Amino acid sequence: MASINDIRNIVFLGHGGCGKTSLVEAILHKTGKTNRLGTIDDGSTVCDYDEEEKQRGNSIHSALAFAEYKGKTINMVDTPGYPDFIGAALQSIPAGEGAVIVIGASSGIEVNTRKLYAAAEKAGKPRIIVINKMDSENVDLTELVGSIQETFGSQCRCANLPNADKTSVIDCVSNSSGDSPVMDVSAANTELIESVIEADDEVMESYLGGEEISHEKIAEVFVKATMSGTVVPIVFTNARTEAGIAELLDIIEEAIPSPVAAKPPILIDGENETEIAVDENGPLAGQVFRVGFDPRSNMKMASIKLFSGKLASGATIHVNNAKKGIRIGHPIKMQGIEQTEVDTGFAGDIVSLAKLEELEVGDLVHDGTLAGTFYMPPFPKPMFSLALEPASRGDEAKITSALEKLSEEDVCFTVGMDSQTKERVISGLGDLHLRVMLSKMEKRYKVSVNTKQPKIPYRETITGKADGHYRHKKQSGGAGQFGEVYLRVEPGERDSDPPMQYSWDIFGGSIPGQFEAPIAKGINDVMAHGVLAGYPLQDVKVSVYDGKHHAVDSKEVAFRAAGKGAFIDAVMKAKPSLLEPIVEIEVTIPADHVGDITGDLSSRRGRVHGQEVLPGSMMIIKAQVPLSEITQYNSQLKSVTGGQGSYSMELSHYEPTPPNVQQQVIAAFKKAKEEEHAHH
Repeated sequence: MASINDIRNIVFLGHGGCGKTSLVEAILHKTGKTNRLGTIDDGSTVCDYDEEEKQRGNSIHSALAFAEYKGKTINMVDTPGYPDFIGAALQSIPAGEGAVIVIGASSGIEVNTRKLYAAAEKAGKPRIIVINKMDSENVDLTELVGSIQETFGSQCRCANLPNADKTSVIDCVSNSSGDSPVMDVSAANTELIESVIEADDEVMESYLGGEEISHEKIAEVFVKATMSGTVVPIVFTNARTEAGIAELLDIIEEAIPSPVAAKPPILIDGENETEIAVDENGPLAGQVFRVGFDPRSNMKMASIKLFSGKLASGATIHVNNAKKGIRIGHPIKMQGIEQTEVDTGFAGDIVSLAKLEELEVGDLVHDGTLAGTFYMPPFPKPMFSLALEPASRGDEAKITSALEKLSEEDVCFTVGMDSQTKERVISGLGDLHLRVMLSKMEKRYKVSVNTKQPKIPYRETITGKADGHYRHKKQSGGAGQFGEVYLRVEPGERDSDPPMQYSWDIFGGSIPGQFEAPIAKGINDVMAHGVLAGYPLQDVKVSVYDGKHHAVDSKEVAFRAAGKGAFIDAVMKAKPSLLEPIVEIEVTIPADHVGDITGDLSSRRGRVHGQEVLPGSMMIIKAQVPLSEITQYNSQLKSVTGGQGSYSMELSHYEPTPPNVQQQVIAAFKKAKEEEHAHH
């Protein structure tokens, strides 16, 4: 077992197709962990072991691997790079003390490169940028380095450079001479050293005083510099020929802190933030950052970054705030799909546990003495949805269990029942995301479904103030029911959380306190199902200010009915209106299609509010569009761009629906209601 100072935990991030999985493969081969170099083309890499990944030639899940190099253990998390699978990449960031951002030389900086770089920076992780496929034809590497510095900042400095024929790299940390087509080696050496020593005032003083700074001194300050962000080393590799791989490992060893040297993890519990010392003799503290299912046995595997303490075979662990402990089996080290049992996992290391149904991504695992959560990057909200129907009857239970497992391993894939439409709806980050999930469901769990466009999640609200009144009176034989309620409603803040602000303003006991709960229940019934078209109400303030009761006949059911009736009365008078979800969409397209796409978005009531030029004559268009207008957008985008466009979207906010759309939605709701009544 490596000492904690000799562990390096690295998460590989970057846009799809830049070569992350191949880099991990090259590292495993170079360090003797595998005896042949697997390739994506023949589906033989360690990290893409799922059938779905082999067929598609790209990662869908994160995968774990580890290597030993010069006495260091390097734990690696390989992550997917396509925007639809960004969840798996984001949730892996907390597992590493450093992030390697990979850029394919010919494709340059892409959409997800920026998003993931920003996420790693926000999480405070030291970063290394790898320019992979450095021998690509017709690529101006000097220009690419320039665009990296322009996009991510001038602290991005070359720590090595390709040699003249791009078959190996020249170290710029210790070398100040050599010949590279990218830039002058001595200039690169000076720039790198100046950025590194910026992190240490003392060394900076001596340098400015004209002293020669020794290589040892630079090595000492290197980690400090990447941690404080004064330098982000750029290195060059070619995973296929393994050029630059040993040098990448050297930089990982020099520039990425060990778990002890890194900024201590912070446990956040409400307002309290506690630094957790990374110490194997401390209390057990770890975070689940990955959940997967072994494709051979379908066994659930949860991977945990251990921040503190030890995790011994047979130990009892606590999850989040559960009082009851769970016994674990052996901790496991994963090398892709292969699993090796270990007796104990130690602070600083990454281990996995099998068959623990309770564990979910983001969970705190501890010895019963801690509370709170460790940082997890925010995930985009899934907005691309499909409604499902079983392809064959009797598959309901199988579908439910398959979807549950799929949503456990992907934080951006959600499953729900639409309470109004009674449809089972799956949501993800895009068309590709859901297609892959359904394909997995069919292959792995042997169950298939038919899909259709789901209903749009409209909301209802009020635009004016009004009073409402309702008297519920029933007499049947001896026992009666009686309750009377007066209340007032007015609009709250848009998109306020909770959706209703409720106040009980009864004075002088005109309604006894025990009837407050039933009245609130009656009001909540209406909040959930709306008054116009069956959608939940939001942004409403309600005040119950008067009423009457009867000593004998007042019952909870009477006041629930009166609360409901009075609230409906008030809402109907308060100019109710329909709100529609507006999504923030980012469309990436070849630059020559910009006109077509912006025109098309405008015709869908979209508002374009930004454009960005990407390398390789691609453009990003940012816009806000009503969700109802782009449920079929993928087919439109394909036909306009000949399959070269992609897009991602997330919920932005709700806005009033235009009157003509509102009328259509209400009419459709009434019609469905009438049909339902006709059936019964």
